[in-house]
Amino acid sequence: MTVQTPAYDRTKLTPGIVHIGLGNFHRAHMAVYLDDLFSLGAGYDWAILGAGVRAPDAAMRDALKGQDCLSTVIELDPKGQTARRVGSMIDFLPVESDNASLIAAMTRPQIRIVSLTVTEGGYFINPSTGTFDPSLPEIVADGANPDHPGTAFGAIVAALRRRRAAGTQPFTVMCCDNLPGNGHVTQAAVVGLARLSDPALADWIAGNVAFPNGMVDRITPATGPRERALAARFGLGEDPVPVTCEPFRQWVLEDHFPAGRPALEKVGVTFTPDVHAFEMMKIRILNGGHATIAYPGGLMDIEYVHEAMAHPLIRGFLEKVERDEIIPYVPPVPNTDIDAYFALIVDRFSNPEVADTERRLCLDGSNRQPKFIIPSLRDALAAGGKVEGLALVSALWCRYCAGQTDSGAEIAANDPNWDQLQTLALAAKVDPMAWLSQRAIYGEVADDPRFAQAFAQMLQKLWREGTAHVLAQYVGGP
Repeated sequence: MTVQTPAYDRTKLTPGIVHIGLGNFHRAHMAVYLDDLFSLGAGYDWAILGAGVRAPDAAMRDALKGQDCLSTVIELDPKGQTARRVGSMIDFLPVESDNASLIAAMTRPQIRIVSLTVTEGGYFINPSTGTFDPSLPEIVADGANPDHPGTAFGAIVAALRRRRAAGTQPFTVMCCDNLPGNGHVTQAAVVGLARLSDPALADWIAGNVAFPNGMVDRITPATGPRERALAARFGLGEDPVPVTCEPFRQWVLEDHFPAGRPALEKVGVTFTPDVHAFEMMKIRILNGGHATIAYPGGLMDIEYVHEAMAHPLIRGFLEKVERDEIIPYVPPVPNTDIDAYFALIVDRFSNPEVADTERRLCLDGSNRQPKFIIPSLRDALAAGGKVEGLALVSALWCRYCAGQTDSGAEIAANDPNWDQLQTLALAAKVDPMAWLSQRAIYGEVADDPRFAQAFAQMLQKLWREGTAHVLAQYVGGP
């Protein structure tokens, strides 16, 4: 089995991008697009400097520095697996509590883009309002100590302060996380944090720094023994952090890069002013679909996503919820057939080679539900449409957070707020409204009697009859 290696001289690359958050998704997505561009002999001044702002990021730095910052990416196509070594990152900055090396790197004039993948929950958003929350402890700490920040956004603010003082053009800040309006969300975090310590700097950032919106897509499972074994099959047994991913990938961006950008359109990136349409389609249909199949699979002791998709009740549940309660409220997308897009999503979820886990899909529901499920529910309620399926999705999440599958197996903590969620989920067994009391999750949706009644009925049925029986009733119903 052969491994594709960089088809260019890496010694000729120079950095143009600092990327914060070197998880699996970035290394299978943005890093691959740049690797493809460099293979065309173009864009050599846009190589990546990797960075992290959390103590655990140091382990990833050690692993990647130990292999010259090369990442192994294995595409899991049912027709045959392929592996490549991606060389678009040329260094990984030291991980420090005050982010001094990161700030210094972002201050360099040749750095024209700072990009981020810090997870959906890393933007300090108040879920009930959907806006930046300046009262959170990490933000308060950075606001009080702006020269030694602990967050990615604090480091960005510090670097932009230095660039303004030096008369250096600001870099573009490019979010690569799954968030509606991710550029606007990132701008709110950066400007909002700057305003705590330097209102004039905040105004300058708001008026001079670009935050393009973008939509990113590729399924990348977590790395574990299976993924390391796959790397070993390709003769890469020394790599502790290989990435596996599906063959499909997509990237849609606003073309708003005043300091310049790599010619990513040459390698399949779509530049369009209609990013919002693409991202809504993806977040509601794909991410909402993941949330829909996650919790029934978890409660029915199903380990892998493709196994859940092979179960007729879970597959039928996904089909009905999507077609009746999600897709009707997805606006048209340029040059896209939404029914064909959903068919593609079903095919991607069903890929057995990816071996994505239900547990990964169940992770961090307190951050994902407000972004991926509640907006569809809100639109369905406003339109007077069906909401029973989405109410069941929410009830399944609640039932999962009680910490025990239908068979009685323990569900290990799987959310940053697990203790609170479990307490509320157990209370909701007697009083379903205890779960809907989470205003940060549900907001005004919890006050809608149609949803509240449907949720309560579904949750009580789940406890009384079990997941499979409730799914069968829903799938077989009108």
